[in-house]
Parts: sequence; C-alpha cells; structure tokens
Amino acid sequence: MVFEKPIMLLNIDDFSSVIKNAPLISIDLIVKNFKKEILLGKRVNEPAKGCWFVPGGRVFKDETLDEAFNRISKEELSLDIKREESKFYGIYEHFYENNVFNDDFGTHYIVLAHEFMTNDDLRLNDQHEAYKWFGLEGVLNSGKVHKYTKNYFLGRV
Repeated sequence: MVFEKPIMLLNIDDFSSVIKNAPLISIDLIVKNFKKEILLGKRVNEPAKGCWFVPGGRVFKDETLDEAFNRISKEELSLDIKREESKFYGIYEHFYENNVFNDDFGTHYIVLAHEFMTNDDLRLNDQHEAYKWFGLEGVLNSGKVHKYTKNYFLGRV
C-alpha cells in the first residue's frame, strides 16, 4: 500500500497510553448490498470481541480523512472506495470498558460513520472471524450484534 506521506504507527506502549488518555477517531463503514442487507463481521479483537460489528478502523496521525477512508476500505474489504462515493451517516461515540490490550482501562472512540452500496466480491481481512449479510430486522433483533452497530439503524426502520 502506498501513501503520499509516511504514516507513523505508534509502538504498543505509546498506543496503550493514547487509548488510556484520549479518544480515538475512527471511520465505520456501513456497507449495504442492493438487497439492502448490511455487512457485519464477527470481531476477533477487543473491544467488542465476539460481536457482530460493521467494518471500520481508526484514523492515523497525519492521515487525512480521505486517505483513512480509502485505506480502511482497502484493508477491511479489499475495495477501492473513495470517501466522496459514500454517504456521511453521522458522528457517533463508542465507550468500552476494555481495550485491545486487555489493560485495566476502557476505550473511547469518536466514530465518523459512512454508508455505501456494493455488490462486489469482498476479500475480507483477519480482524473478523466471519462475515455475514444481515437484513435490518436481523441486525436490530440479534443478541449477537453489538449495541453500537444497532445504534446506526435505530430510528431508520
């Protein structure tokens, strides 16, 4: 993957400190097919391990939102989607009692949710153990779909 400017990733100790002391900015991808089904992945990492969740990822320092959106869509879905091809869905906050490192503090995300439609074949990454298309009622009624994913669709039925 080629970026116009280098993206510097934090080491584990620094990233853990950021999670402990500041919110993370992330982009969630609400992917729908032409049957109006929603793509969810079953998470393998904390927070929300074992829950069905929309694909997404955090924005890196010195990365524009457009660059982050494009990177996340490629990493999560193997799609080359530009942010302007999506519909901005809204700003959400996610508060978790745990974190990816299982340290004794929670994670706070500020999420920029975007929606787009695709019928493309998706090659999915290892952040999820499985992927599945859900109908809206399935998303809202499943006990295994995370509440923050459900929040994207409440009031939109």
